[in-house]
Amino acid sequence: MRHRNAGRQFSRNTSHRKAMFRALTANLVAHERIETTDAKAKELKRVAERLITHAVRLGEVAYTPQDKLSDADKAKRHAAQAHMGRFLRRFAVVKQSGEDVKIDLVEKVFLDLARRFKGRPGGYTRIIKLGHRRGDNAPMALVEFVVEAGEPHKPGVKKAKAEGGEKPAKKAAKKTEASAKKPAKAAKAAAG
Repeated sequence: MRHRNAGRQFSRNTSHRKAMFRALTANLVAHERIETTDAKAKELKRVAERLITHAVRLGEVAYTPQDKLSDADKAKRHAAQAHMGRFLRRFAVVKQSGEDVKIDLVEKVFLDLARRFKGRPGGYTRIIKLGHRRGDNAPMALVEFVVEAGEPHKPGVKKAKAEGGEKPAKKAAKKTEASAKKPAKAAKAAAG
């Protein structure tokens, strides 16, 4: 029986599973969206959101410049970064505008993601199901960070349509045009 044993094992031992999630989390933080299997995506969501919550709970201490912090706040942030650094790989290389750029993942979590999600009580990532992989028919999913209101729209991320979006307006315009044409046709038929 597996009482109180939460989480999937993925037919891996503990160290292999931990290494897999460290790599997936680092790639998610670096690229902000990754494609993986559905089961791994669901487990990755648990791991990644705990890390971000750890940074968000510091509040403004997480992203305030170092020289403006008190000694106690510096110690808090340093301890939180050290704790996160034990799990998350420190650096990653990402392509930005055609060039390879080395970024600090721990700093990105504290300075960028903690500020982005400061008022949000969880749910920092979303999982979008993509269908099945061609080789082994494994269900695939896209894991990405949620785009907050007020953030610039990223290419490839679809915005939700506003209520009563463009399609109903187009239909109404077509109906108006069609109804305007009907009296004109009726007048031509009566005259001719």
